[in-house]
Amino acid sequence: MFILVRLLINAVALLAAAWIVPGIHLRAASGNPTPHDWVTLGIVALIFGFVNVIIRPIVLLLTLPINILTLGLFTFVVNALMLILTSWIAQGMDLGFRVGGFLAAFLGALIVSVVSYVLNHILVKRD
Repeated sequence: MFILVRLLINAVALLAAAWIVPGIHLRAASGNPTPHDWVTLGIVALIFGFVNVIIRPIVLLLTLPINILTLGLFTFVVNALMLILTSWIAQGMDLGFRVGGFLAAFLGALIVSVVSYVLNHILVKRD
């Protein structure tokens, strides 16, 4: 159940980033969302979750010295890189998710972080 909630949170956060940031595109064609777009969103959310669980901790460990020097602000750069990596994997799978450059990824990572934080506090029960 927890994994499904996390997947839903990732999907909503990525959707919000695609709506707000002009350089992030969730589908190739414009117009109203189709059922295929929702499937794409689910797959991209799975990819994003995988990247954040497997690769992000390794990158954070490798960038620990610069993260300490910047008082943790470099984490935003790492988050942007994880969004770019997600886009790269999605493009390799021929999915309709694109991030158009580092600035779009940085702004998208900020949106994803805020939306995920808010939804985690609303939806996830803490013991």
